[in-house]
Amino acid sequence: MDILMTGGTGSIGRVLCRQLLKQGHKLTVLSRKPQTVKSICGEGVESIVSLADLPPSTRFDAIINLSGEVVVGPYWTENRKKVLWDSRVGITEQLLDFIAKAEIKPSVLINASAVGFYGNGGENVIDEDSTGSGGFAHQLCDGWEKAAAKAEEFGVRVCVIRIGLVLMPHGGMLKSMLPSFRLGLGARIGNGRQWMPWIHYLDLVAMIEYLLAKPNLRGAYNGVSPNPVTNREFTASLAKSLHRPALLFVPAFILKLAMGEMGQLLLEGQRAMPKRFLEAGFEFRYPQLDSALAEIIV
Repeated sequence: MDILMTGGTGSIGRVLCRQLLKQGHKLTVLSRKPQTVKSICGEGVESIVSLADLPPSTRFDAIINLSGEVVVGPYWTENRKKVLWDSRVGITEQLLDFIAKAEIKPSVLINASAVGFYGNGGENVIDEDSTGSGGFAHQLCDGWEKAAAKAEEFGVRVCVIRIGLVLMPHGGMLKSMLPSFRLGLGARIGNGRQWMPWIHYLDLVAMIEYLLAKPNLRGAYNGVSPNPVTNREFTASLAKSLHRPALLFVPAFILKLAMGEMGQLLLEGQRAMPKRFLEAGFEFRYPQLDSALAEIIV
């Protein structure tokens, strides 16, 4: 396939690029720093700096849209929220403009989203049929998904993958957690009862490949393990994998003071299940948290 990818230099995108290259696909990555693309994504990857520069005769068989600034980062001011919105919804709308003008349309658009779409699920088991609600995180995901869905008007198959907390060696949530846990300063967050829908990065890459290869699959899919855990359970498992104690906790009010609205991402959770992936026959390599951490942490 000839594939256009956004977010290709991100932590998941770079792994996916190299995997797709091995399979013989041709890749073009949208990047503000095209000079870095080959070193990050692989020597066989081409790069572009603007979708507007592509002529209507440009043909791609598939588009994978992973673009998006990190959500847990700078304080959620109105300006920061606009950056987050533009990096997701704005880029997706640019892709729609390209698709509208393209003389030959791509067959599929695989678009990232997040389990934040569902808001705070409490103890409820959540699958792809569950409705979303909540604050800015839900609004961001909802706007992102609705922008992607417009590609269906051009006969493009659209798959949205609502990604959970990604576990990987040199990125994702573990990058910020491991230093304190290695020092024996790991801590649960709040009461620790909030659910954490996690996913091993190799399973997430395989999920995207699966959606790419199965022309009968469309709509929303939860990119999570079939075995979510609570924050208390995750904290204990991570500490165990490092042979360290984890006796501390971060009070909820401290997070709210330090992070404001963004703190709700850590204090709320979703007991999300990958119902549609399981129904489609997808097989997880790392369905259990202990084995997933054991593969990552060396």
